[in-house]
Amino acid sequence: MSYKPLKLWFNRDLAELLAMKIASVQPSFNSPDFIQEVDTSITDLELKDRIEIICDGIQKYLLGDYPAKVSVLLQILGPENEDETGMFKKYYWLMPIAKFVEKYGLDYYEHSIQAISEITKRNTGEYAIRPFLERYPDKTIPQLLEWSNNGNKHIRRLASEGGRPRLPWSKKLQQFIDDPEPLLPILENLKDDTSKYVQKSVANCINDILKDNPKIAKSLIGSWIPTATPQRKWIIKHAIRNLRKNNDTWALHVINNLI
Repeated sequence: MSYKPLKLWFNRDLAELLAMKIASVQPSFNSPDFIQEVDTSITDLELKDRIEIICDGIQKYLLGDYPAKVSVLLQILGPENEDETGMFKKYYWLMPIAKFVEKYGLDYYEHSIQAISEITKRNTGEYAIRPFLERYPDKTIPQLLEWSNNGNKHIRRLASEGGRPRLPWSKKLQQFIDDPEPLLPILENLKDDTSKYVQKSVANCINDILKDNPKIAKSLIGSWIPTATPQRKWIIKHAIRNLRKNNDTWALHVINNLI
């Protein structure tokens, strides 16, 4: 993919690509109208709005109820991403499908959770999972905990990234700003993860918690230090990077203890 702003990849060409993939599973899909509607609706729109236009087109023209529609979409996802990169390059075209699950799948928990787990193996489900955490915390938080032990690094990353209280470009999860304690067992499971991709997500989640609940985050970090592995040391250092830049006394003390 040659460089151009990400939003410009969400255009008529992408509508044609999605239409071709969907029609290979559902031949009755109205590809011409879908493509035309996307093409005439996205002019001058920014990235998130373009993604939503394509998502709404899928909802409008794909036949069947939500379970039937998501079944079709799962069949076009293609091979899993084996790398820790490429989710917003090679697999950018899946973003409207993740948005479809986020926007239209909230009443269909089991179907949507399965879809999110498959999407995140290629692109990311970190945005799609958040409405489910808000509506179904008693089911979705245990699901994140289960995912934190998954053999797939993308799913393990989703376990920490999806629950971030202040995930960029997304609505804040006020429930975890008020009380981040449910996230701690997930972070515990991931504290020695060998994937740098996962480590960065864990660090960013702790960094979020530090902003609103510093005592809880500092206690967590303190409990990790005595037996810190190289992976854990990296996570801690990255998690407290903002405090270190400000020469925070506690953060400097932590770094000294990690040497």
